[in-house]
Amino acid sequence: MPVRKLSAFQAYLRARSLQELIPFAALALIAAMLAIFGMLAGEVLDGETHTFDEALLRALRNPEEPADPLGPAWLEHVMRDITSLGSFTLVTLVSLGAIGYLLIDGKRAAALFVLVAIAGGVVLSEALKHVFARPRPELVAHLVDVQTASFPSGHATLSAVTFLTLGALLARVQSRYRQKVYLLAIAILLTLLIGTSRVYLGVHWPTDVLAGWCIGAAWAIGCWLLAIWLQRRGRIERSNEHGNGAG
Repeated sequence: MPVRKLSAFQAYLRARSLQELIPFAALALIAAMLAIFGMLAGEVLDGETHTFDEALLRALRNPEEPADPLGPAWLEHVMRDITSLGSFTLVTLVSLGAIGYLLIDGKRAAALFVLVAIAGGVVLSEALKHVFARPRPELVAHLVDVQTASFPSGHATLSAVTFLTLGALLARVQSRYRQKVYLLAIAILLTLLIGTSRVYLGVHWPTDVLAGWCIGAAWAIGCWLLAIWLQRRGRIERSNEHGNGAG
């Protein structure tokens, strides 16, 4: 039986339908992330996550010496380096670098949007820490210095807010599909590694990190949707999605 080829118009309609479904899928994902965050927050306040948190923290340490994390000595150094990528200083430098790139590229509105989106995420992270005021884990030794409250993890939240927001927005203004995928993959990988390092170093309960990922990802996806809405109305520079060499 011969395969029927789609006409150019039919292919256009199919692609258009897919594009229209993406915002709804993104909104559903935001709702799911917020629901998980709310569930975690409620269970943390009720003390129902203690068994899970304690078991996972202990699993990452030498049973005979809680100050000694599992793995070779170099792994601890690697985790210290990774965790520094989610610090306020590094996040600020990365954000300023991205904003500078957008300004040089002539995308001033996009640069302003990135500044507002990341600054808003920082404010959200700090506000949530003050609201919940969860103490840091004292079950194992802290391998890096910490001074703020524990829930949600600031490093997990800020890395998700910063790297996922930048990854999504920078991918939005790229012309090649491979560039988009690469930027998003790097953003997700950095976010996961930074959050994991906080648990490994003993400065956060696992549920702190899970909550940080959820609220940070929800914020980043929301910023991405807002950026698309503003682009379609000419408030932010459009991407070059149909430029030469796209694919």
